[in-house]
Amino acid sequence: MDRVEFVDTTLRDGQQSLWAEGMTTAMMLPVIERLDRAGFVAIEALSPSFIGKCVRELNEDPIERIRLLKARGGRTPLRINGGGLNVFGLDQQVMVELFWRVMAQAGIEEVRVSDAWNDPARWRLRAGAAAVAGVKPIINITFSISPRHDDAYYAERTRAAVKLAPFRICLKDPGGLLTPERTRVLVPLMIAHAGGIPLEFHTHCSTGLGPLCVLEAVQQGVRIVNTAIPPLADDASLPSVFNVASNLRALGYATSLDETSLAEVERHFTRIARLEDFPAGHPVDYDYSQYVHQVPGGMISNLRSQLRDVGAEDRLPEALEESVRVRAEYGYPIMVTPLSQFVGTQAAMNVITGERYGQVTDQSIRYALGHFGGDIEQLMDPAVRARILDRPRARDLAALVHEQRSLADIRRDLSAEDLSEEDLLLRFLLRRDDIDRMRASRSPPHEYVTSDDPLMSLIAALSRRKGAGMVQVQRQGFSLTLGRSSTRSLG
Repeated sequence: MDRVEFVDTTLRDGQQSLWAEGMTTAMMLPVIERLDRAGFVAIEALSPSFIGKCVRELNEDPIERIRLLKARGGRTPLRINGGGLNVFGLDQQVMVELFWRVMAQAGIEEVRVSDAWNDPARWRLRAGAAAVAGVKPIINITFSISPRHDDAYYAERTRAAVKLAPFRICLKDPGGLLTPERTRVLVPLMIAHAGGIPLEFHTHCSTGLGPLCVLEAVQQGVRIVNTAIPPLADDASLPSVFNVASNLRALGYATSLDETSLAEVERHFTRIARLEDFPAGHPVDYDYSQYVHQVPGGMISNLRSQLRDVGAEDRLPEALEESVRVRAEYGYPIMVTPLSQFVGTQAAMNVITGERYGQVTDQSIRYALGHFGGDIEQLMDPAVRARILDRPRARDLAALVHEQRSLADIRRDLSAEDLSEEDLLLRFLLRRDDIDRMRASRSPPHEYVTSDDPLMSLIAALSRRKGAGMVQVQRQGFSLTLGRSSTRSLG
């Protein structure tokens, strides 16, 4: 009986898709041991976008998060998705190398390397730096729909990935754009060109077809699939591990998952969702319009907000239609961060002003200049590119020189000569004030209590209330006082 392996994405993509990266380390610690022993081949725990969120909003050190998860687990490899440090549109090679040294020392063992253009040169830079640090690179080949993204394109990109000798290759579908029919063609094609390198499968449920595509991928030869644990599965997230595992068994496949242990993880996060008013993922209806505009769900929210700010929220359908035209004129970029934001924001601006490209964002100008990769001169509509660049601001941005800098130069520019590599990384990515505030307010590691005991749940909920300095429980013969000093008295 063929065995299918699972990668858990709950702590990374699940919460990124549904909880806006709001899951704290305290919420992760009570379940990491269960995840570590549940039979996954990897656990995704971080993305570079988490770094700013952790420091600025959660007052947490994201590198310390990895250390704590590694210390509580240790058997299942921890993984990052991403791994580029794309500043001003260009990777600073010395900082990419430093990033991977820091992450490897903290406990990261694998990375899924992405590039918004599926550019083999960017793969080489990021995957190579990870491999030097001892982190196993998995190259993401991101799925998209356009006249350019045909079978020949994916065969060629698979061969290009193979030349870099990655640990694995992953067919990544962040927009949930795959259909079972397209999966049935694409997976065997990529396996045929992968030279024996294992193929992972990663898709989302945005169009309602994610679980079906996973089953089709397995039937076409994939043996490693990415899933999430409810309530952080479905919707814009990945398929539920329980649903996928159950259906695979019905199809005659075996798994090595301890689903009893995972049910406890589901209960833990379900309680957190209720206590924190976080959304719970649910299966969604099929949505064909997603295949037309391909604007990610988070970007649709941003578009709606931009239009609302100028009293034009009712023009969202018009902005989505315009995004289809802008994407075509931009050369069919894959609708992932940051390229999807450039397309969507420019489309909204065209709708709001009533003049196409009369006003353009700096990001659109820099995109047209090639600052964000891609063979722009060949791909972009020449008339649109000329219109975007025919303005003084474009000439100013074109004059900027983005050079590869030495580590010594970066340290000097940041006044960081005496900082550790870990602190230098944070200083490079974030404002000093935000780092200082995080350091000052950071509390010792603790666990988010989601006990079945009503009293413990009440105490835990009261302790999380802002401004609460003390929780006291009394009954005859018993007194419990919890405060900032954590004093207890029994009598």
